[in-house]
Amino acid sequence: MVATDVQFELLENVVKEINENGGQALAIKHNVTSTDDWKNIVETAVEKFGKVDILVNNAGITGLITQPIEDLDEFTWDKILDINAKGPFLGIKAVLPEMKKAGGGSIINISSLSGINGVGNAAYNSSKGGLRLLTKNVALDYGKYNIRVNSVHPGTIETPMIEMFTNNKEVRDATLAGIPLNVLGKTSDIAYGVLYLASDESKFVTGIELIIDGGSLLH
Repeated sequence: MVATDVQFELLENVVKEINENGGQALAIKHNVTSTDDWKNIVETAVEKFGKVDILVNNAGITGLITQPIEDLDEFTWDKILDINAKGPFLGIKAVLPEMKKAGGGSIINISSLSGINGVGNAAYNSSKGGLRLLTKNVALDYGKYNIRVNSVHPGTIETPMIEMFTNNKEVRDATLAGIPLNVLGKTSDIAYGVLYLASDESKFVTGIELIIDGGSLLH
């Protein structure tokens, strides 16, 4: 596998762990908003592994979750949309020719509950909602090439991105009150969903929204 990130030192640590545990991984520094970076990654993957048959679009930023649109500046809007929506768009465009050559593939876009409901700021909601519908569009157009495209919609997951909110006890308790299972999700909960969509076990699954949220959307 090829693993990419802008935080290269952290990425190298992850890739080292994968390789030490018997996997085969290669680290590449990557700005997801760069067409040239995507081209380099796809070319490197084909050279190293012979083909590209799985893409996971996972890069993302939130901005201030509760920020009203009146307080949202144009720079923040552009930055969030560039990373969360343009990045996956460029990635999909980059891998589709190679997946067609390979006879199929699986594209997994990490969206959010904010891509379904209205929680979050306008830029984040727009980026994740746009990614949800981009997923369906590509799934419809490229199913004839045996290319499956699905989106994953995590609820509140214990990651550094949300620790700024959940480290506060009152905020954490309020968050848990909105989750019927009464726990925050783990990154492994999302990873297992992605593994399913990447594998042949989901060979008849395309265009879906896989919601992994502990029941939050039931409210």
